Amino acid sequence: MKLFEYMGKELFVNYGIPVPAGGVAATPEEAVALANEVGSVVVKSQILSGKRGKSGGIGFTDSPAEAGALAARMLGSELNGFIVEKVLVEKKLQIDRELYLALTIDGAARKPVVLASAQGGMDIEEVPEEHIIKKTLDVTIGLQPFVTREVTRRLGLSGAVAKQVADIMLKMYRMFVERDAELVEINPLVLSGEQVIAADAKVTIDDDALFRQRGLPVVEERTAAEKKAHDLGLSYVELDGDIAVMANGAGVTMATLDLIEYYGGQAANFLDAGGGAGVEQTAKALELLLAKKPKAILINIFGGITRCDDVANAFAYVKQSKVIPVPVVIRLVGTNEEKGRAILRENGIEAYQLMHEAAAKAVEIAREN
Repeated sequence: MKLFEYMGKELFVNYGIPVPAGGVAATPEEAVALANEVGSVVVKSQILSGKRGKSGGIGFTDSPAEAGALAARMLGSELNGFIVEKVLVEKKLQIDRELYLALTIDGAARKPVVLASAQGGMDIEEVPEEHIIKKTLDVTIGLQPFVTREVTRRLGLSGAVAKQVADIMLKMYRMFVERDAELVEINPLVLSGEQVIAADAKVTIDDDALFRQRGLPVVEERTAAEKKAHDLGLSYVELDGDIAVMANGAGVTMATLDLIEYYGGQAANFLDAGGGAGVEQTAKALELLLAKKPKAILINIFGGITRCDDVANAFAYVKQSKVIPVPVVIRLVGTNEEKGRAILRENGIEAYQLMHEAAAKAVEIAREN
């Protein structure tokens, strides 16, 4: 279970990790009141997604009135597939340096691992691996001071700042263990003068341990589209691309996403329609894809329990009931394949037999649009 940033920072405060002064607001008026208390502020939309700054979900201001205006613009808006229901209004920091610090699980080693980098801030995923410090921990002894000293030394820190960062690491580890966390991340960890402050908080709790964490709020992680798909019994995850994807079976769906990336495209979603999906369910899945307003739709069906003619009939049903405003590429192989191809042919679509050809065509269409 992912926690909103403000929830993560509330936990940080409980564990003695310094965070900027401020609070959470659900209305523009509350944002104005907080800005009057704090002064120069940053207004941050609270959604379970990264890259908020690039999407217009973060704003800076020295004016309480403008803080209210920023909150009014963000609240109720859709950002990266999520509806913004709250904003965090907190003191704008003087940033002298940005670090990255996290605790997570090394799946291969089956142990906790400390991750740190002197290159904190946005796009940490793009930092070369050689600039990431990794220290796998022995759970029988936990995070020891000699490890924190090594990490701070490799970060190029010394004196009071190094001591503060080491202390924050120890507190993060305590929180990581006591809260059954899968991830505790600070990005950036800001050096502001002689102070070290957690400017952001990303915390994920192990779902299987929630029975032990009754004091934590329950957070709904799904976007509106993901909730709708869940209600339909579909496995659906929103992504950042422009080629909508529907396939049957998790393996086939993942292979489809990989092929799209191989040919230079980006998938807009992961949608596994599963086996045995009927005409009505498949039709609703198609409508879900159209709601994303993609540049192209790629349907990849390897018919086993799912019959190719059912998928073709669902597509024909949607096409007859509403205009499909984007090109659709379909690959059909398997049970009742010829019947499905005939139905699609009647609706002006020639189905592909090889999925790499279909993926290449979808990418080509998306580029043209």
